[in-house]
Amino acid sequence: QVQLVESGGGLVQPGGSLRLSCVASISIFSTNGMGWYRQAPGKQRELVATITSGGSTNYADSVKGRFSISRDNAGSTVYLQMNSLKPEETAVYYCYLDRVFRRYWGQGTQVTVSS
Repeated sequence: QVQLVESGGGLVQPGGSLRLSCVASISIFSTNGMGWYRQAPGKQRELVATITSGGSTNYADSVKGRFSISRDNAGSTVYLQMNSLKPEETAVYYCYLDRVFRRYWGQGTQVTVSS
């Protein structure tokens, strides 16, 4: 069973930074890719960033230039570095992993951007 555990969320002031971590029970090299979504209250879940097993990355237009997705050398942890955060980016951030036609989700970590 694939498990994902996120951490790193919290309260940050507008313009601040946070780094989210997602630890997977398998290596990204055994997957079809991993990434992050977010869901704000009353809104649909939206894709934030993705990374493939080969290291290719993709970002939502709204976060390009401010967010960065990466992985560790072992491939079991994926990070989301978030800079210049905005209040409207307050949301629960979810890590996901794709493997063999199935998507697995973490439990989510709350990010609150507020002064």
